Amino acid sequence: MSEDRTRIVEQLAHVASALDRRDYAFLMATFTEDAVGYGKTGPDAIVAQVRAHLGGVGPTQHLLGNHRVTVDGDEARSLTYARVHHVGAGPMEGEFFECLGEYDDRWRRTPDGWKLHRRRFDMQIMLGDFAVLRP
Repeated sequence: MSEDRTRIVEQLAHVASALDRRDYAFLMATFTEDAVGYGKTGPDAIVAQVRAHLGGVGPTQHLLGNHRVTVDGDEARSLTYARVHHVGAGPMEGEFFECLGEYDDRWRRTPDGWKLHRRRFDMQIMLGDFAVLRP
């Protein structure tokens, strides 16, 4: 297993954990300045979009697996299965939303390590109430 692959898989785990801990500063630092993710461009807009979905949600768990990573010089692509469980909070207490799908991530090597340049989530299965996701 290549060192680059290992670092990217580790970074994916850190991103999942940051989402669950709502560590928005870490997430901000994970993206390149011109990154595109969650339908937004740039770290500020991407993290604002994440906050719009997770800000009013109870505990979450981003469970990742089946990593496929290809590295080409200073660029890489990872395809990662994800099962994400969201617990409802406030007016959505007692509800849940769970989605299963695949992250398609593009990475760039920077002086600070591998950073996300593009992130897309292909949601293939949805269970529960999508309204659980709220600011």
